[in-house]
Amino acid sequence: MAIRPKSPSGRPGVWSRLNSLTRPVDPAASAALARRWSELPDAVKTPGQVLGRFALGCEGTHGVFPKCDFACTPCYHSSDANKVRVDGAHTLEAIEAQMGFLESARGPHAHAQLIGGEVSLLDAEDHAAAIAVMRRHGREPMSFSHGDFDYNYLERVAVARDGTRRFKKLSFAVHIDSTMKGRRGMRRAPDEAALAPYRRAVAEMFARLRREHGVRTFLAHNVTVTPANVDQIPEIIRDAHGLGYGMFSFQPAAYVGDERRWRDDYASLEPDRVWAKIEEGAGTRLSYEVLQVGDTRCNRTAWGFYVGDTWISLLDDTDPRDLAARDALLDHLGGVHFNAPLHLLIPRLGRVALRRPSLVPLAAGWLGRVVRRAGGLRRLMAERPVPVTFVMHRFMHAANVKPAWEMLGRGVMSEDPTILETQERLLACSYAMAHPETGELVPACVQHGVLDPDENAELAQLLPIPRRRSAPSLA
Repeated sequence: MAIRPKSPSGRPGVWSRLNSLTRPVDPAASAALARRWSELPDAVKTPGQVLGRFALGCEGTHGVFPKCDFACTPCYHSSDANKVRVDGAHTLEAIEAQMGFLESARGPHAHAQLIGGEVSLLDAEDHAAAIAVMRRHGREPMSFSHGDFDYNYLERVAVARDGTRRFKKLSFAVHIDSTMKGRRGMRRAPDEAALAPYRRAVAEMFARLRREHGVRTFLAHNVTVTPANVDQIPEIIRDAHGLGYGMFSFQPAAYVGDERRWRDDYASLEPDRVWAKIEEGAGTRLSYEVLQVGDTRCNRTAWGFYVGDTWISLLDDTDPRDLAARDALLDHLGGVHFNAPLHLLIPRLGRVALRRPSLVPLAAGWLGRVVRRAGGLRRLMAERPVPVTFVMHRFMHAANVKPAWEMLGRGVMSEDPTILETQERLLACSYAMAHPETGELVPACVQHGVLDPDENAELAQLLPIPRRRSAPSLA
């Protein structure tokens, strides 16, 4: 074992601390990636696989604020979810436990979703405190909301009472679509086009936060896809891509959650049909295998940017030089904490370049090709490029997840093709939820399809909604 030089006080010396701070990849992150790669099914260990090579995947909270003030069709929450009151103390305690477990059991850094019911039902102080807890545990939090709140609420989350900025950056995923019921001013939208002013208003709130307080923001747009709105996807993208949303995420509906809110034939939503509509809205083919996140039967992702109305892919899957650049990225930059402050990230990347100087011309060549695909440097200087990622997440039907998860617990792979596919997708899941009380990490589909009903029933006993007292009789 190497002995680090120490100062006379017995603490590590300056050079030792500097070496640790500028180390490209934390050893704990490397170990976590290796562990995740070993857990993946062989079928998804493709050249473009991100999990276990570049990142661990996403994480989410559960059971921290199940209540919502909308009535959506469909809804992934169980019928007991709205029987629970929103309680800041419970939220913070549960998030502390879940994030602490994720940090120790999964890895030092990851993107984590602050999700449950409706996050804006949390008091702004509690919401801000929850974000701070997640960051303290090395998570990059994203708050999930229907976006039906006022600027004053957003400002109170981002800015303390004394006017100081709490956060340099906030990330929100805003869910706006015609399956939702309860939005102020349009309790029930007739179609997606009717919601265009609401998409704009939400984006403008976050732009105002940047202008007035210097808080950088990342804003994602979520849409639940049903047979009723699948053909309207192109219109959503064309209308909203210039508003400031950095991601458009589409989730084909599944038979999971509150059965009373199942209205359509969700089995008819074939992934190729949904993805074709996303491509139609983007105006180009979207390659989702050049960089793969888990199982493509669950996730399809395309990274790129807009220049005007033209979307440009960061990687051209038909160009061998771009594929070589991708391979170098996954082989040599996996585990680098790209959300670290620039004064740490730059020297870390510098150490990678010094160790592997061949990466420099490889990266320069890739950058030159991207600029040419975008129309040249002059166009990029005239029209500011806007990064936009397209995502499709397919959740699985609860009726399939339950037996698949039970059999995986016994170490048995099913002979039924449908259940076997479900098992394979669960093993490759990119979205984990923590159960520190049992020491388990579970896929989101298991949380929603198997665990939520019992969990929410228990929370209804722990955090019951106070009953209104009846008015006293005047008789």
